[in-house]
Amino acid sequence: MAILPTTRYDWYKRAVITNELGQVIGAPVEGWTRRADPPSDAMNGRHCRLERLDPDRHCAQLHAHNRLDVEGRNWTYLPYGPFTSVEEHHAWATAMAAPDDPQFWAVIDLSTGEATGVASFLRIDPGVGVIEVGHINFSPTLQRTVAATEAMHLMMRRVFDELGYRRYEWKCDALNAPSRAAAQRLGFTYEGVFRQATIYKGRNRDTAWYSILDVEWPAIDRAMRAWLDPSNFDAGGRRHLPLAELRTGAPDRPRPI
Repeated sequence: MAILPTTRYDWYKRAVITNELGQVIGAPVEGWTRRADPPSDAMNGRHCRLERLDPDRHCAQLHAHNRLDVEGRNWTYLPYGPFTSVEEHHAWATAMAAPDDPQFWAVIDLSTGEATGVASFLRIDPGVGVIEVGHINFSPTLQRTVAATEAMHLMMRRVFDELGYRRYEWKCDALNAPSRAAAQRLGFTYEGVFRQATIYKGRNRDTAWYSILDVEWPAIDRAMRAWLDPSNFDAGGRRHLPLAELRTGAPDRPRPI
């Protein structure tokens, strides 16, 4: 069947494509080929380095930094933790570090050389170029630091610049306000809530979905590079401009309600 473009446009400002039967169909993805699986080599920045999670090298440091969260707030919306001992933390990390999906990373603070948080790539689908970031657990040492934002930027750069994926996903408990705020700050678009999506720790989870598309990435990348640039910080390390103000040029689209 011939694919005939029309002059109409959908909510995302894309041309509406119809077939010979007058049915609206998705736009062709020309030249698409399967992308590579994420490699295991480190991701290096100015403030942090991401290394594949190694329980023997990283767990004692991760456990020590997470103990600063004395109330256990970091673990409320995760399906595991908090860990009461290094041994318990090590056992969890050993199980998580083994597979390639999820692919766990330790965030290394370059000022100290210590692991202060973890994040992962998961639900990796190279055939269609979709990948998710998740299992994000930044200790109090890492939270609200330049390194925390840089770690997320390094993972995005791997997904879009190195691997050429089409879609990067962020999902979280719909009640997890800090995670939802972080997704929006980083430039993810809210897509809606999957109700009663799963059960964890004996309670219901409605899952909020967010994404970044490859067409959105260049503007987001420019904003993040500008935010991370040393010129955006004063002598005391305080940033001049927030990330939201630096993010310009994203496609003009209505946000789902």
